[in-house]
Amino acid sequence: MESSTGGDRNFDDLTEKFSSKVYGGLKGDIRLAVIWRDLLAVMPAIKHSKPIRVLDIGGGLGQMSIRFAELGHSVTYNDLSSNMTATAKHSANTAGVKDTIVWYQCAYQDLDTEELGLFDLILCHAVLEWLDKPEELLGQLIRHSSCDTVISLTFYNHNALVYRNLIRGNFKMLESDFKADPGSLTPHTPFQPERVKSWSEKLGLKLAKSSGLRVFHDYVTTVRGGHEHPQAVIDAELVYSQIEPFKWLGRYIHFVFAKNTEIQKGDSD
Repeated sequence: MESSTGGDRNFDDLTEKFSSKVYGGLKGDIRLAVIWRDLLAVMPAIKHSKPIRVLDIGGGLGQMSIRFAELGHSVTYNDLSSNMTATAKHSANTAGVKDTIVWYQCAYQDLDTEELGLFDLILCHAVLEWLDKPEELLGQLIRHSSCDTVISLTFYNHNALVYRNLIRGNFKMLESDFKADPGSLTPHTPFQPERVKSWSEKLGLKLAKSSGLRVFHDYVTTVRGGHEHPQAVIDAELVYSQIEPFKWLGRYIHFVFAKNTEIQKGDSD
């Protein structure tokens, strides 16, 4: 791990588990469906516009990078993990877009603004909760942005952690500071949405869209009825991910920030 990362989590040891537990099933499908819906709400032209510049920080297995590359956009992928990067490259090669993506396996703090230039869209999903200094992330992302840039951020939701433990009767766990198993995919730092909002407001970012990711799926203990049909689950998640109070119980929260107020087309609840 490079010195600039401090205590940031490197996923080299969890790549296989991340692939099978998250993106190998319905959890990942829900996450991608909600994120993509939100991005289209704020930037509806991305499916048919001229190429835009996309920076995917903490790009993981590369799903978003590959999707944007397949649409003809100019994509730069970044991840700290060499194993994640190798897996993403393999998937991109299978999709026929490996050579169209620029690859940076390093700490996001080490990305050179002068070398890379500025981007129209910055993706940073499930990174914040693994950082040693999470409060610095948005400021770092802004370094790569122009006045019209859109920033897509997801983070582990503290509300979901509390609610899940209440449902399961783990009351004692709520009486002490949360500590995740270092070998699990549970992030060590959940965030209250209001805290992340306050950071963004101090930096002059405007919230263009907000949604919950997996607002009920992860709480289900008995699979029955509609839960037996994956597409029905995704459809229901897409609906309730936007409705209060359900959206604020999502396992993760998705915020889409816009620096240019003219392109804010979503909600700012």
